[in-house]
Amino acid sequence: MVTALLPGAFAELEPFAARWCLATEPERWAERMASSMEEMQAFYDAIFWRVEEALAYCDKFPLDDMPDDAVNLLRLVYSFVIVSFPVELWRQPHVPDTLGTSFDRLSEPLP
Repeated sequence: MVTALLPGAFAELEPFAARWCLATEPERWAERMASSMEEMQAFYDAIFWRVEEALAYCDKFPLDDMPDDAVNLLRLVYSFVIVSFPVELWRQPHVPDTLGTSFDRLSEPLP
């Protein structure tokens, strides 16, 4: 039996959880860069209409004491943000005209 990663109210997003509930921004960036536009579009389309509801759900808990399923849901929203730019603006995983430039965040938001 597979244990759900997300709260039950967000069960329809479960097919994306294992791939996109990533703990760090570098992991989310790497997944974005390894994904096709079709894969990112499918994820984006699935979560887009649930983002506000997901954030409202996560807001019920203090950031430093969230249940694991809420942390995973928040991480899914973080991944949504990472894929929103290529899906909405660029139609490609890479930032246009940057010649492979990357960025490294020195600290990350909790959780």
